[in-house]
Amino acid sequence: MDQRELVYYGRENPDSGETGGRLPTALVFPGRKSAAMSTLGWQAVYRLLAPDAELAVDRFFLGDPGTEAVSEDNGKTLSEYPLIGFSINFEEEYLHLVRMLKDSGVPPLASERPGFPLVMGGGPVSFINPAPIAPFFDFFWVGEAEAGLKELCVELKRYIYDGGEKQDFLELIKDRPGVYVPGKSSDKTLRMVVPPAPGRVPALKDPAYSCFISPEAVFKDMFLIEVNRGCPYGCRFCAAGFIYRPPRHAEIDDLKEIVEIADPPKVGLVGTALTDWPDLIDFITWLKKRKTKFSLSSVRADGVTEELLDILRESGVRTVTLALEGASARLRNAASKKIEEDDFLRAVELCATKGVNHLRIYIIVGWPGETAEDYEELGRMLEKIDAARLRGQGNKKKKFMRITLGASCLVPKPWTPLQWAPMGSEKELKEVLSTVKKLTKKFKGMAFSGDSPFQARLQGLLSRGDESLHEFIMLAAEKGGWKKALKLWDGDPSHYIDREWDKDEDLPWDFIDMGVKKSYLYREWKRFLKEEVSPSCPPEGCSACKTCGMDSWLQNK
Repeated sequence: MDQRELVYYGRENPDSGETGGRLPTALVFPGRKSAAMSTLGWQAVYRLLAPDAELAVDRFFLGDPGTEAVSEDNGKTLSEYPLIGFSINFEEEYLHLVRMLKDSGVPPLASERPGFPLVMGGGPVSFINPAPIAPFFDFFWVGEAEAGLKELCVELKRYIYDGGEKQDFLELIKDRPGVYVPGKSSDKTLRMVVPPAPGRVPALKDPAYSCFISPEAVFKDMFLIEVNRGCPYGCRFCAAGFIYRPPRHAEIDDLKEIVEIADPPKVGLVGTALTDWPDLIDFITWLKKRKTKFSLSSVRADGVTEELLDILRESGVRTVTLALEGASARLRNAASKKIEEDDFLRAVELCATKGVNHLRIYIIVGWPGETAEDYEELGRMLEKIDAARLRGQGNKKKKFMRITLGASCLVPKPWTPLQWAPMGSEKELKEVLSTVKKLTKKFKGMAFSGDSPFQARLQGLLSRGDESLHEFIMLAAEKGGWKKALKLWDGDPSHYIDREWDKDEDLPWDFIDMGVKKSYLYREWKRFLKEEVSPSCPPEGCSACKTCGMDSWLQNK
């Protein structure tokens, strides 16, 4: 591990504002600083770019409405930077990025910026579907930052310092892999990915990790570290299981070295399939021995073991999160969730036995074709969960395990088999959430937490939209928010979220070459409708599978 990679860890950027021939680069998180300090992707990009001798990278966070965006590092304003890069994680941030540009005197529309600054977009939305925000950006980096983003920024720096013009640079890069220039790129844009390294399982060559910890962060004073990227299960609602293929695991020695160098007080393990990592127990045992606190994101119920829970308990972890997803076995099969009821109930009982204080269980509502019978089955499942909790606790009345049932509304995302599916109406989603809430009231120590149907449908609209949605986003930024914009916008939300899309229809995100075949996703959509479970990705990696297209895609890159 290069020690220089952690030079900014845990402290502010020491740059006094003098660039010394480096390219002034604004790395913008279109949200509050507290969220940025708990967002691994944004920090990983900062860690990648900031140490480079040819780039002077400064951090920007969302401030108060109507105020100019100012650098966290030296007080410069956003309009002073020739390169402005936005790291965008969620669709709801679209409003913030437009406001930050406008409030800083930078025209939000790329068509109104013939010269510098050059505004770049990156993050998950840049390769899920950047179409709704394409008119605001000069170009997007499509894919994993480690696969060439720094080199592109350095090339831009040299181009500018040699007297090059912005439009000429965009012409130069418009058809490169990993680059999407709205209005200029002619072919499909190839997603960039760091190919897996050989090992027991496909290895993640450069796991992401924090470069800052902060008491201001949402996850207070926590050092985040990436255990795995991608997910082999292929749950049909989950974009991460498709846009981050091939699934890769970090090497335990790499993670130990990162922790030794950083020496943080607390480590947060980040991944979509933590209990699938073959070194999980060894790693958290090592953290425990070095007296480093840690926490895990949600784990699969079939990965919960006595050994895992014993280590968590001894390390002070008292909350466990399990995802049930579908209200019934039928819906879980349709989603290809691959979790058995008995395994889930066994995990609940084990958690109660081992003294877990708080069990969080998550489900999704609003599935295509769901019925009242599915939620009647959920009611019976909650009875079984309550019984499993009581069995696990035995007579330990003073250690009663609280349960929170969280319900989110299904958002059929691009690059999933459900991308063709309609969403439930706001009225339907409110009704089913009310039904689930009533079910939880029957049980002592079981609370309910529900999603906002409006926010879910907004996310669906923004994630499945085309370039015409930029007008809606502009209205939201100018008129005071999303609800007001919906009343003023002359577009039709139902076109994007209230209908089943046709098999042969051109989708707004089809111009991205993700590696996963569209025909494969459509077959999986049909299997959803038939409630058929599909196999997971093989542990050996894409070379052992000829199903989704990733094997040949990786070979041809």
